[in-house]
Amino acid sequence: MAKTINGDTQSVNMLGAGTTIKGDIQSNGDFRIDGTLIGSINSKGKIVIGQTGHVEGEVNCRNADVSGQVKAQVIVTELLTLKATAKLSGEITTSKLSIEPGARFSGTCNMSESGTRVDKTALDGTTGLKEKEKSA
Repeated sequence: MAKTINGDTQSVNMLGAGTTIKGDIQSNGDFRIDGTLIGSINSKGKIVIGQTGHVEGEVNCRNADVSGQVKAQVIVTELLTLKATAKLSGEITTSKLSIEPGARFSGTCNMSESGTRVDKTALDGTTGLKEKEKSA
């Protein structure tokens, strides 16, 4: 299935229940996971992880809805939604986060306006100054 956004044709892809992929996925369009992915997924669109979906590795996308199980580093530039059945363990970096009652989250969360990763070792937690700036 394909859709057109801003003049670009993007496909909607799916990893079905009962299917396991070990490796990395790159997609320009939306992606739905109802099976198991052991590896990373990088999408310019939205990633939906259904109730039977399971991801171990890294998730990087614009928007994400999680209903299944995720053990991963999750980087979402816009909105990450954890549905009531979601079980997420890992490191989240996002611009906006929505957690429904019943969802489980264990790990760390960094929220920034752009949802881009912040180098935690470069900042001092008390002042926000870089180590080099403190010693200067």
